[in-house]
Amino acid sequence: MTGIPRYNDGSRELQDHFATRALADRLAERLGQSAFDDDDRAFIESRPLFFLATADAHGRPDCSYKGGAPGFVRVIDPTTLAFPSYDGNGMFKSLGNLLVNPHVGLLFIDFESPKRLRVNGRAMVRHDDPLLTDIPGAQLIVRVHAEEIFPNCSRYIHHMEITEPSKYVPTAGHTPPVPAWKQRPEFREVLPPNDRETV
Repeated sequence: MTGIPRYNDGSRELQDHFATRALADRLAERLGQSAFDDDDRAFIESRPLFFLATADAHGRPDCSYKGGAPGFVRVIDPTTLAFPSYDGNGMFKSLGNLLVNPHVGLLFIDFESPKRLRVNGRAMVRHDDPLLTDIPGAQLIVRVHAEEIFPNCSRYIHHMEITEPSKYVPTAGHTPPVPAWKQRPEFREVLPPNDRETV
């Protein structure tokens, strides 16, 4: 079943209620895969954002938005992608979850075409990844071993356009500005040392 979305008892219950079990099995059979193809790579590496779903050791979920310049997520080999962790609010909710529960889901969306792709797998957070020197602003690198890769129907994706990239995205030759919230008095005194030097 590797590469095919696995259905749990809850999924099966609803599939049976709505008479979609055969359809669900056919979709898994025809569309599910466990390796990235050239189209997957091109799509993923063209995206300036994705949504990351994680869960803690007790299964409590968390979902976060991850953004960067197109290419900030890289398909390293047929079963592995990698993305950087940039400076954030210091809570490390998503990456902290990955340290105690490696199961992860990523959702890539093109709001203009539209198109979307899901990647489920197991993640590893790395402090010493060689990609750290290749990706400006990266604090950590997350590598995801893909177990399930599958497209989703695009009919409910609203058409939207990105009109301006975020000025906070790290890129070569660009130092992002300090976000306003870090300059607020209630946070300045508890900022890590490298941030205190910039506010």
